[in-house]
Amino acid sequence: MRPIGRRRALGLWEELPVDKVRCGVIGTGGMGSGHCRMIQDIPEVELTAVCDIDPEVSKSVAAQYEVPGFTDHLKLLDSGLVDMVIIATPHYFHPPIAIDAFERGIHVMSEKPLAVTVSAADAVIAAWKKTNLKFGIMYQMRTEGRNIAARKLIDEGRLGEIYRTSMVMGWYRSQAYYESGGWRATWTGEGGGVLINQSPHMLDLYTWLCGLPSKITGGVATRIHDIEVEDEAYAVLEYPNGAHGYLHASVTEAPGVDRIEICGDRGKLLLEDGKLRFWELETPIKEFTRTCTEMWASPKAHEVPVEVPQEPSGHGVVTRKFARSILYDEPMVVCGADGLNAVEMIDGIILSGKRGKPVSVPVDRAEYDALILELKASSRAKTTVREQRITDPKFAQP
Repeated sequence: MRPIGRRRALGLWEELPVDKVRCGVIGTGGMGSGHCRMIQDIPEVELTAVCDIDPEVSKSVAAQYEVPGFTDHLKLLDSGLVDMVIIATPHYFHPPIAIDAFERGIHVMSEKPLAVTVSAADAVIAAWKKTNLKFGIMYQMRTEGRNIAARKLIDEGRLGEIYRTSMVMGWYRSQAYYESGGWRATWTGEGGGVLINQSPHMLDLYTWLCGLPSKITGGVATRIHDIEVEDEAYAVLEYPNGAHGYLHASVTEAPGVDRIEICGDRGKLLLEDGKLRFWELETPIKEFTRTCTEMWASPKAHEVPVEVPQEPSGHGVVTRKFARSILYDEPMVVCGADGLNAVEMIDGIILSGKRGKPVSVPVDRAEYDALILELKASSRAKTTVREQRITDPKFAQP
């Protein structure tokens, strides 16, 4: 308990509570540095320690925020300085660091993805379930008003039974981006390409709205970049109710697009260009098909305005609600265990593409572990052409 007066909180000045969670950030290059900045505007969180394996980075960030700096995450966890940690390291380190934190009674907020493999994700979740600690994952797209409104439409049955889903995520990344770090775009350092790096946020949103498929028939390709992992991925999805979906993700196109479309018996919704659109049918498709006697008729659809919540969104909201979950047992935005869904999708598409066959969900743990070992064994040494540790401007703000 520490009285601190007034501070800026997610863009607003307000009277602040005195309860604060002491937070350490592990991995302070890239997104980690953004989290350090973000914490300064969250009244319930105090940055009390940082860690990076690069001594100069750790020293610099520690000096900037006047907190202790570490190069070994275990020393930070054992320091007694933190109640929670944000893990923003390269992907393979997310699970072991989270497990180390849980074993020491420390709450965990993990950056995406939860893990590279479904088996590693299982291990993190199993370790968490042995505790009474809080576990969250940084999927901030669930805080955006249009996405909340879309989920509400589905939960209220406004779309009816879902028939079709689609997700298209087309971004661009330069060769310079991949040459900015030796770990990037390698099976040993990153564990994949566009699926493991750029796609998790959209995959989380997609599965949050549509659920997990029961079968994935996918493919991966390296189309334009000089990298060993995929810069393009695609899949046909089959759902337990018989619905089908299509997914495409790439870093090979401009201008970029983020698009999710969901079609059901009673209507259709579209998320695109930062907007939500919803069409409602006067007569559900099944009923119209059964009762219509006209040869060329089709159900009448009307676009219906949707009330979109106008509330703060982003990384800061996820972190603040996580802290309030620790302090007051309030709901967090995303439980860490939900992070398994995106990993199921990532691993399922890669496994299907590499083995040339449909893959059932849940993904076979042993089969994917064997594949990732093969891919890591084939990984070639990679040098950093020009090191750059810069947060993506798209996600740099709280």
